[in-house]
Amino acid sequence: MTDNYDVIVIGGGHNGLTTAAYLAKSGKKVLVLEARDRLGGASSTSEFHPGYRVSDCAHLLYSLEPEIEKDLNLARNGLAFAAQNLSTVNLSDSGKHLTLGSGGVTGEDLSTTDVSRFKTFDSRMRRYAKLLGKLNTQLPPALTNNSPGQLWNAAMLALKVRLLGKEDLEELLRIGAINIYDILQEQFDSDLLKGALAMDGVLGGFTGPRSNGTVLTWLQRNSTGRGYDIPAGGMGAVGEAFASAAKSFGVECHTGARVSRILVESGTVTGLELEDGSSLSASCVISNLDPRTTFADLIGYRNLETEFARRIHTHRAKGTAAKLHLALDGLPEVPGLNESDLGQRLLIAPGLDDIERAFNPVKYHEASINPVMEISIASLHDKSLAPDGHHVLSAVVQFAPHEPKTNEVWAEFETNIMRVLERYLPGIRSKVIASELLMPEDLGERFGNHGGHWHHGELSLDQFLTLRPVHGAAHYSTPVAGLYLCGASTHPGGNVMGAAGKNCADVVNREQG
Repeated sequence: MTDNYDVIVIGGGHNGLTTAAYLAKSGKKVLVLEARDRLGGASSTSEFHPGYRVSDCAHLLYSLEPEIEKDLNLARNGLAFAAQNLSTVNLSDSGKHLTLGSGGVTGEDLSTTDVSRFKTFDSRMRRYAKLLGKLNTQLPPALTNNSPGQLWNAAMLALKVRLLGKEDLEELLRIGAINIYDILQEQFDSDLLKGALAMDGVLGGFTGPRSNGTVLTWLQRNSTGRGYDIPAGGMGAVGEAFASAAKSFGVECHTGARVSRILVESGTVTGLELEDGSSLSASCVISNLDPRTTFADLIGYRNLETEFARRIHTHRAKGTAAKLHLALDGLPEVPGLNESDLGQRLLIAPGLDDIERAFNPVKYHEASINPVMEISIASLHDKSLAPDGHHVLSAVVQFAPHEPKTNEVWAEFETNIMRVLERYLPGIRSKVIASELLMPEDLGERFGNHGGHWHHGELSLDQFLTLRPVHGAAHYSTPVAGLYLCGASTHPGGNVMGAAGKNCADVVNREQG
């Protein structure tokens, strides 16, 4: 490393690499520093047992912005897919499963009324999600900025909303800020259908179906309109493609380079200090880390205005998603499902009340008795992940006790998970060769995000758009001159999307020249 960079990016996750790539494309000399031994952040594939590899955090790709995929030539940089446009199968312990796919919804116990209502509901909600998705790669609206560009964006957004039509507009205003539970209860009779839809509103968050704002999180999760894909080589291949793209534009990347401090003088960034004691000068530093790590740990509250420090300190980012990995010596035999079905996106979400009851214990730092899950058996599509005839199963498990992590709670939670899996995937216990359970605290330690929250902060009305992550740092720039944010805590939020990284690069190019 030299001391001659236009921009230094802290954190080599996909958003940091996206920011770096766009800035390098514009002619800047960019350095990326990553604390781990690999680039890609939570887009990661690891071997948790000899011969068995899994996507150790995110395990499905469904939010990548097409514009970014094209701009960074991700396909040319190695991104390929083992499977695309997976259906969602919500499992039933009776064998009467429900399937959501491009052709609609099917299920043995599904009424014709629910099938008809689902078509209307899905069409309307996806229009709303598409509208929200148009904001993903734009600077979020500013409350006080009356510049021509901001006024134009606000006018275009208002026009798009108005073009929804009177009926859709009225419905959007009615449901936009409320909970997914009430919406689904008034629409459908099938518990399995309501459970499957509700999962998109709560996955990754400290929320149950009755929590306000879960309609918003449902829309955000579906805002790019992509299906569920499994990258060849696991999600680590996605991180590697972003890294390859950044390097192709001239970005210099260093792994095993942990930043211990961002240097600030008179409210302005002057550089940073690494854990090994070396330092680098820089007038522009971009953090791909979460807000608490960036401001409390690397900047220090003493260098911040008191009210801004308070907002960062109270920023809500309690992770409740755990990640379970199983090495299997064969597939479980599930009544009502064939091998192709097992390769889809599987859910265990019996109904709205079941999801809410799974959420209740985590409020009191207790383990869910009957946790709900999103499951992927990626080895059915990608044979490189496990030995011949063997498989790997990954499950995002809601809801894990956030704190404190104790051996007793960990053991109780794992016991509960396996009991639920055995109920819906009979015989799976006998197939397990090895297992790994990553609690929110483990995910936080592994990927360097405070609170173990996948999205670096709740996506809620008070942490959304122009308030994400907090007032005063919602447009990628911060109160510290020369310091910017590009991670999942910024607009439009988490998921492997790349939009936050691109938006940050646009702001830096505009402000730094």
